[in-house]
This record gives sequence, C-alpha cells and structure tokens, in this order.
Amino acid sequence: MPERFETVVVGGGQAGLATGYHLAKRDRPFVILDANERIGDAWRGRWDSLRLISPAGVSGLPGWPFPADKWAFPTKDEVAAYLESYADRFDLPVRTGVRVESVSRNGSGYLVSADGLRLEADNVVVASGRFQRPRVPDFASELDPDIVQLDSTRYRNPAQLQEGGVLVVGAGNSGAEIAFELSSRHQTWLSGRDVGQTPVQHGGRLDRLFTPVFWFVIYQVLSTRTFVGRKVRPKALHATPPLEPVRRKDLAAAGVERVPKMVGVEDGLPVLEDGRALTVRNVVWCTGYDADYGWVDLPIFDQRGEPADERGVVENAPGLYFVGRYFQFALASALIGGVGRDAEYVAEHIAKRSATTVTPT
Repeated sequence: MPERFETVVVGGGQAGLATGYHLAKRDRPFVILDANERIGDAWRGRWDSLRLISPAGVSGLPGWPFPADKWAFPTKDEVAAYLESYADRFDLPVRTGVRVESVSRNGSGYLVSADGLRLEADNVVVASGRFQRPRVPDFASELDPDIVQLDSTRYRNPAQLQEGGVLVVGAGNSGAEIAFELSSRHQTWLSGRDVGQTPVQHGGRLDRLFTPVFWFVIYQVLSTRTFVGRKVRPKALHATPPLEPVRRKDLAAAGVERVPKMVGVEDGLPVLEDGRALTVRNVVWCTGYDADYGWVDLPIFDQRGEPADERGVVENAPGLYFVGRYFQFALASALIGGVGRDAEYVAEHIAKRSATTVTPT
C-alpha cells in the first residue's frame, strides 16, 4: 500500500527546508524527500574553496539566522552544517537517500515514486534546486581523450588536474573563482564574454554599505509585483551575474589570460571564437546548469522546459508547487536569504487548500 501524506516536498536543500518550516508553523503534515545521504550534501559536494557570495547576515533561513558573524562569508561546509542543524532544530521530517523518480496524477492528488516507494499526496512541492544538470556542449566529446575534463559539480581542487595548461570555459563567478585558484599551479585561460563586475570590492568597507541597498533591490524592487521587476525578469533569467569575489584585476594579477568563447574542437583541441586552437591538458566546464524536471510527468511546462506557475503555484495542476527557482518572485528567490518568503507563500496556499480537502487516513 502506498504511504499517504498531505504534502510531499521534493528536495531537502534550503528551499525544501524553508517550505517545511512554514508548513510546520501551520501544523500541516508533510514529509521532505532528499536524494543525498545527508542534509547539506549538495553543498559538501562542491569545490573545496567555495564560499557564499552573500554575507552570513543576509543568508539565514526563516526562524534562525546563520550562526556566524554577519559580515563573514561562510564556507560551503559551514552552509551544509547549518542546513543539517536547521532540520534538527525544527525537527523537520526529512528522509535522506530517497531519489524521486516520478510525480504523476493520481485522481485529484499525486503519486510520487521514489526508489521503490510509492507515496500518495494531495500536494507536491518541487524544491530540488537550481544546480541540477551541468550544461556542457555536445562538442566536449570531441576533445582529445587525454585531456582531463571536469564540470563545476565534479571539480574539487587543483590536485584533480594533470600537469599542463587549463582552459576554464565560462567566465561567470564560478569560472572566475576556479580559474583564479588553478592559476597558482597551471597556465590558465578563462574563456567567455566579460560579464562585468560589481561596483565595489567584495567584502570591503564600501561593500558593507552597498549590501543592504543591494538586498533591498533584489528582494523588494526587482520582483514580479513591480513594473521594473517585471521588465527586468525576462533578461535576468538568461543573464550571468557580474563578478564579485574574484574580479578582473585579481584574474589579471594571477596571470589568468582572458580569451574569447570556445566554439568547437579541432584535432582534439578546443577552438576559440577568434579561430585559435589552444593546446591544453585540462578543461573545466563552468557553463551553467539546466533545470531537470523530466521526472515531473505532468503537462505543465513551456517550450523552454520551465513550469507555468505564478509565484510557485501551478494553476492548471492544483496542489503542485515550486520553490527555489531563479527569480520565482524576486531576484533573491533562489538565494538562501531570499527563499523563505516564497516558501511562506506556498505553505500558506497549501494550508488554505488543505483546509477544504479531507485527506484519508
């Protein structure tokens, strides 16, 4: 017999935990399913030197500020520990090591299939996060097999690479940070367009003055309820944020050579937009991510594979919700410090819906 829940939350990262917090506040029964063995493993599995770009003071989940100096930039392991402690602190019912394989209609509710389990639910919240499937071009397979290739989800530290030059493809924050780190041991090229940089030095005195203003803008001004937010959103969905921790001068000082976009492969070597072929021994792909909703077996997606929702509520599939998507309601929606408001909105919608829905026991 399938287990029965009022709400199943898919994903035990910041979006899923924030949703759980708000559902618990409303005394609604739910379970959170996470594919990782431990809460926070999605953070533990990223590169060793990664830190949050936002300071701890604006990086807390609802109900519990991040336990660090407000101007500190927590490491990825500190973020993981915080998420794990958060679930314990609020006694959230998280089942780890459970990978959801499909969500489908089941009468007026949903059937969630996961690792041999079958769960029936009135509501399903998809909170599986932004970093789901690394975006690597098809021509990557044409590179010389002797070239070590890693994407940013598998890169940990410079020791993984072999001697010789490194091409980092993708010049956003991830690419810049990884290229900067690798430059101490390897001749390093950073491929991609210049995405600009923030107007003040990351972590400096001016940054402390700028941060409250920045957060007000991305949390309040750039949202779907304002004219400017609605105008900016389509562009922001496809834009790469400007450089913050590692800036242009840092890359130049470290000897990282900026080169044009990689466009193909010739004789097993990466070819740039200007026609050059680079002789390198390693390639690190920092070319972004694609959402992977193939396991949601429902006709709710547009041509780009994005769900047709309004603030996370899918109108043509009552009881289905999304939390943690980029610019879901505001530019801050996918950030640890910004996801709580969207989670609260979805939890309140579930509470109101569930008040009129009798769940069999």
